[in-house]
Amino acid sequence: MLTQISVAIIAVAFAVLVFFLIKTLKAATQSLEKVTETLQDVQKTVDELTYEVKQTIRNTNDITVDVQHKMRQIDPVLDTVKNLGEALSEVTYAVKQVSSGMVSRFKQSRMEQNARTEVPLTAQDRTFQSYDAVYQHTEAEEKSRGRNWLAYVDTAVGLWNSFRRQKAR
Repeated sequence: MLTQISVAIIAVAFAVLVFFLIKTLKAATQSLEKVTETLQDVQKTVDELTYEVKQTIRNTNDITVDVQHKMRQIDPVLDTVKNLGEALSEVTYAVKQVSSGMVSRFKQSRMEQNARTEVPLTAQDRTFQSYDAVYQHTEAEEKSRGRNWLAYVDTAVGLWNSFRRQKAR
């Protein structure tokens, strides 16, 4: 009899164990189903994002190609602006040299004039000298002064052209 009671207790314990095991397995199954649904949703989202990212990358590549094309078109303009700036710098330098040469010659002629007038002269000599200084310029002198100025400009332009030729090589 004791064996029959023991077998009955074991059978009841086994039935209770099977009952709780079935409950646990059902809960695990439901959890796995929810995880599967979540993973499917995540996969859908990843697929959508992948499509969007691919589109964004394609657009970015198109924009990059367009910008590169436009930069290639702008390069000659930028080169021209650079060359223009260099040319203007050279012209400015040449004009500066010409003007400084003219100023130094003007100062030198003034100093020579002052040196000549420092010699003590009589009143009559001073009168003649001032008259000569004011009224004795002939047309030939005026033309030669104009030619001198043009010669300076021609020299400056020649220097500028030779400098440009050397730079182009």
